Amino acid sequence: MNKRFLSQLIISLGICSLLLIPMTVFAEEGTAVHYSNKFQGRKTASGEVFDQKKLTAAHKQYPFGTKVRVTNLENNRSVIVKINDRMATKNSNIIDVTSRAANELGFRKKGKAQVSLEAVD
Repeated sequence: MNKRFLSQLIISLGICSLLLIPMTVFAEEGTAVHYSNKFQGRKTASGEVFDQKKLTAAHKQYPFGTKVRVTNLENNRSVIVKINDRMATKNSNIIDVTSRAANELGFRKKGKAQVSLEAVD
């Protein structure tokens, strides 16, 4: 084999192996809250209509459509939500979830909870 072919093969294999690596896990911890009912039926930043009965959420950075596992650190309950909205960058919370998600996580009545986030495939 000549050097040029070998170099191209190594680069190609490197690129292929990078494509096989699962999405980088981006994890964070902080406070989650749930949306106010005043947003029901309004369009989200992604263009979807907001529905408290769905498992969706707003985040500052995750791309729209990203599935995120939200785990309540107080009771270890978790749920997977789809990011379809944006939060204000000055917001100190890390995620806003729907009432359904907050209920499944066990904090709807309390209003907020300490959670961890992890992107999933």
